[in-house]
Amino acid sequence: VQLAESGGGLVQPGGSLRLSCSASGSILSVYNMGWYRQGPGNQRPLVAAATNYGTTNYADSAKGRFTVSRDDAKKMVYLQMNNLRPEDTGVYYCHVHVLRTDKLPSHYWGQGIQVTVSS
Repeated sequence: VQLAESGGGLVQPGGSLRLSCSASGSILSVYNMGWYRQGPGNQRPLVAAATNYGTTNYADSAKGRFTVSRDDAKKMVYLQMNNLRPEDTGVYYCHVHVLRTDKLPSHYWGQGIQVTVSS
């Protein structure tokens, strides 16, 4: 299973970015899909995630500004980030929880994508 992320970059405070992540490979079905941001040390807290049941979960800092969505047919997850702040700067990682074609549930991470919010 491979994950490909795109959409990061440099944006001014108050601006917007849309991150995209596509999953490919030996996937039978997709459970949770989401985005995490690298923190100090080994921390990688949740930013936003969407389940296969249609529910979403957001970090408090993301509520009202970020929107996570998914396209199950394309095996893609998106993160629309609006009203970005300098403290949103960081490396964002896509994460998926899938059922592989060998019937093994597995977790996968993308390679990470840089988001920089600065004037």
